Amino acid sequence: MKLLLSLVFAGFAFASAASAQTVVERADLMDVFEEASLSGTFVLFDVTLDQMQVVNRDRADERFIPASTFKFANSLIALELGAVADENELLPYGGSPQPVSAWEHDMTIGEAFAVSNVPVFQHLARRIGLSRYPQWLTALSYGNAELGHDVEHFWLKGPLRISAVEQARFMADLARMRLPFSERTQRIVHEISMIETRNGAVLHGKKGWTTAPDPDTGWFVGWVAQGARIYSFALNIDMNAPDDAPQRMALSLQLLDRLGIY
Repeated sequence: MKLLLSLVFAGFAFASAASAQTVVERADLMDVFEEASLSGTFVLFDVTLDQMQVVNRDRADERFIPASTFKFANSLIALELGAVADENELLPYGGSPQPVSAWEHDMTIGEAFAVSNVPVFQHLARRIGLSRYPQWLTALSYGNAELGHDVEHFWLKGPLRISAVEQARFMADLARMRLPFSERTQRIVHEISMIETRNGAVLHGKKGWTTAPDPDTGWFVGWVAQGARIYSFALNIDMNAPDDAPQRMALSLQLLDRLGIY
């Protein structure tokens, strides 16, 4: 089927993505969200072509609370500062009952990343300390870089916010190991964020879900590595009910497939 593309050249790009050479608006892919009865956006950044393809351009530059997608940044900062020694250190969850039974275990940072263990990452945040976050979020150009006063909840309830465009660029820099962290730190985060391999392509990613404020916001961000080719992406949706949670990854994979990436 012939795809309908709207190509916008350099000089007509998002303010937060001004360095991208081209932005391609993909109105032809809005049906993916419409068929799921969900409002959302999707950004694909082709690093080689320095090109972004965007579904729902207006929303793509709107900032939302990152929720558990912040585990990428939290893991990088914790490893770099020594708040966690390495990928093998067992981290405590605290011992109290949790809303998710899988969280009720001490585990490594990789295990905590995989099951999105909130209390383990809150423990890491306390080890890091609120005063050490600002310099890192500024260095990463991470959204609005706002922390407030609650070291355990700033990425879950705000005030920290980030757009899909900013997430895609952050993922692209991590995928290429161009962030201001050591090679070791970035390599470990590469390893713990790998989800699966398909036909030689490797999928890295993290889902997120915030319930504040309404409506809930669902995220899936990451990148696909096809040999030397890197495609980073970010999706967010308004989730009307808990049953919408699986759509974060399902819609992302559908869009990556439609785009011929994965």
